[in-house]
Amino acid sequence: MSTSTPPSNARERQKRERRLALIEAAQRLVGERGLDDVTVEEISSAAGLSTRTFFNYFDSKDDAVLGIQEVDLDAEVRAQFVSGGPSGRLMTDLEALVAGFLGSAAPNIEQGERAMRLMMSEPRLVQRHIAWHQRVVGELEQLLAERREARPSPVDDDTIGMVAGLLLRASALAWARSGYEGDAAAHLPEAVAQLRLLLDD
Repeated sequence: MSTSTPPSNARERQKRERRLALIEAAQRLVGERGLDDVTVEEISSAAGLSTRTFFNYFDSKDDAVLGIQEVDLDAEVRAQFVSGGPSGRLMTDLEALVAGFLGSAAPNIEQGERAMRLMMSEPRLVQRHIAWHQRVVGELEQLLAERREARPSPVDDDTIGMVAGLLLRASALAWARSGYEGDAAAHLPEAVAQLRLLLDD
């Protein structure tokens, strides 16, 4: 029996493919012509999408070049972490939190590295990236502050933040090595295992 509504996983796959196509087009055009000489309309056309569709994914062409996606952390994941869960062990709970971040904003390593190169020639992109990064860090700091009220820890927030960033990056790299099979969160256990091996060595 056919249906006009694609299954959820098909919709998510389509959304990811459209988003990646827009980033690819934006990065290619800006790399060829510079940020100021490329329009949202041109990026959309190069990706085979409408301008209206573009703004379903990005607020500006700067965001498309950088591949910025606002983190929309699941409310249940957030609530569990700040209440001292889900296990009560900081490393295990941090793993669950990172999985939540990965699930809401899965990265693409190749496009991320291309964005870093473009930032070197486009100072405005640096400013936009810094602003986005500060929001993500601010959200993590807020979560850690709320968790300390429920479950104090001797580990300082800076160290926890660095470990979280390492797990995000390592998971993304493992995902890239797999040819982007599945999603980035599926590769988080591998990243955690590698970190534990390093600490135990």
